[in-house]
Amino acid sequence: MPNIKSAKKRVLVSKLQNEKNRAAKSALRTQLKKFDAAVEAKEGVTEAFKATVKAIDKAAANGILHKNTAARKKSQLASKCNSAQ
Repeated sequence: MPNIKSAKKRVLVSKLQNEKNRAAKSALRTQLKKFDAAVEAKEGVTEAFKATVKAIDKAAANGILHKNTAARKKSQLASKCNSAQ
């Protein structure tokens, strides 16, 4: 455990940020699974695609995903969406 006041604060702040990042990653993975389920069922694919792309964009904006990773995921989703229709 750190002794310096600023180091103690950084431990607390980084712990909170870690929890927020973990929750955001989990929500993103859940949305990706929902999209895959929609593709499998071939129902509501377009709506699921829009929601998933929005979630990916938010994750990239918040630094959860790198922008190139986000672009790659969106491209893969688009190809899945097109093949499902």
